[in-house]
Amino acid sequence: MRTPPGRTSVSPVTVPTILLNDGREIPQLGFGVFQIDPAETADAVRKALDLGYRHIDTAQMYGNEAEVLDGLKASGVAREDVWITSKLNNGAHEPDAARAAIDSSVAKLGGPIDLYLIHWPLPTLYGGDFVSTWKVLEEARADGKLLSIGVSNFQVPHLQRLAAETTVVPAVNQIEVHPYFGNEAVRTYCGEHQIGVEAWSPIAQGKVLDDPTITDVAQRVGKSPAQVVLRWHIERGDIVFPKSVTPSRMEENFALFDFELTGEDLAMITALDQGDEGRIGGHPDTMDYVPS
Repeated sequence: MRTPPGRTSVSPVTVPTILLNDGREIPQLGFGVFQIDPAETADAVRKALDLGYRHIDTAQMYGNEAEVLDGLKASGVAREDVWITSKLNNGAHEPDAARAAIDSSVAKLGGPIDLYLIHWPLPTLYGGDFVSTWKVLEEARADGKLLSIGVSNFQVPHLQRLAAETTVVPAVNQIEVHPYFGNEAVRTYCGEHQIGVEAWSPIAQGKVLDDPTITDVAQRVGKSPAQVVLRWHIERGDIVFPKSVTPSRMEENFALFDFELTGEDLAMITALDQGDEGRIGGHPDTMDYVPS
């Protein structure tokens, strides 16, 4: 596609894909719109697509699903060439509410959604009954409204309960992962059960970028600390979607495929893990936030 005048473009890059357990392939690098104001979302998405991103991650809770579609339309990129992920609002777990919420997301995003996730397990709300919510996602997939379905922020016991009480294995689990919080128990379970891992907060909201281990690697390979951390995620096989509205940073975050880290680099960065002390987001065993 020719880049319209006044827009930024990068050389064509083939972003690796991850084969999901339902047979579909998801781009390993995407663009996240968490905390992007709805008024800025369409332009940010259009810029991301101009740069070459083909995976956009949004959620009902972010309040910018419709603007994601606006940005896609403005880009001129065909809808079928872009993978869109969205997530169920925490206030819509009861089956009828979940059905209505899914229909709302489908309408705002212009048709069947590539990947739809339960955003949080909400272990004490609704009697902790995320299983009935999951069955609504299974139903919507069977009806063609959702093409792939998954979960977000699910711990191993949550995943084990789904395995025991339902028939469809989540295609992905989107969880907090970064060098200070490797979330390895959940990643290991997902690997053993062919559940793709998506890493949110991949650079720990910037907290890891001044770490001497990471800055030393960045200096040696001639890349920025953010690029090194994002490359660490890529080489570990996780799906990652950094967020920025700054065009130069968006371009930098996309430039991850012209260098590699050594096995020693990967091991040193992985060794920065601080366990639960490194977690920056809510804990899935207790997080029951419902937006007003």
